[in-house]
Amino acid sequence: MHRYALIALVATVLAMPMTSQATAQQAGDAYYVVTYIETAPGSRAQTAELIKKFGEASRNDAGNLRFETLRRIGVPYHFAILEAWKDKAAADAHAAAAHTKTFRDSLNPSLTAPYDERPHGALSAAAPKLDAGARTIYSVTHVDIIPPKKDEGIAATSGLAEPGRKERGNLRFEVLQQASRPNHMTVVEAWRSRRAQQAHAETAGMKAYRDKLLPMSGSLYDERQYRTIGESRARPRPRKK
Repeated sequence: MHRYALIALVATVLAMPMTSQATAQQAGDAYYVVTYIETAPGSRAQTAELIKKFGEASRNDAGNLRFETLRRIGVPYHFAILEAWKDKAAADAHAAAAHTKTFRDSLNPSLTAPYDERPHGALSAAAPKLDAGARTIYSVTHVDIIPPKKDEGIAATSGLAEPGRKERGNLRFEVLQQASRPNHMTVVEAWRSRRAQQAHAETAGMKAYRDKLLPMSGSLYDERQYRTIGESRARPRPRKK
């Protein structure tokens, strides 16, 4: 009896790396969309509710892997949507769905800038470690490399992902490449807390990357922090008696 139990245990352990590799491959093959939404300050509550409900409906669409609706910290009328789909066909079907059209029509009157939707492929992606919680900080960064330095910039930016995933408090670290402009990338990070995110920004590796990036960059390093909609404001601390 003990012999069979040992054989089963060995088989399980041997299968673990294969499962992990398959999950990472699945994440890398996905089709990603990052969308930025800017609305009038007076419309922020209405817009947040509209985006939240759109997310709830979209998660039921065939082929959806993730659909995260975010509000920018410090700028509560700026929003972002992070989508991951099984493939481009699933994303296209979602884009053509009736509830997507209804959402876009309802959102349009509140917009102060065009609906900025950017399809991506993955340069480095892995399955998230855990679902996001109330304290999760998302960092979404647009990186623009001047064309002559494209390959060098892609290599440097992609190199952030693997070390970043190993840092304490990291839940996700993805480097995505914009489909229409290969020299444009989006770095998507999720951290357990603001402290974990700030600690990452102060690492020697991150500082070295920023130094290397500056002469290759075509624009400012556009890093923005978000929380999921409904969790954008810090909870008030109880008063001391």
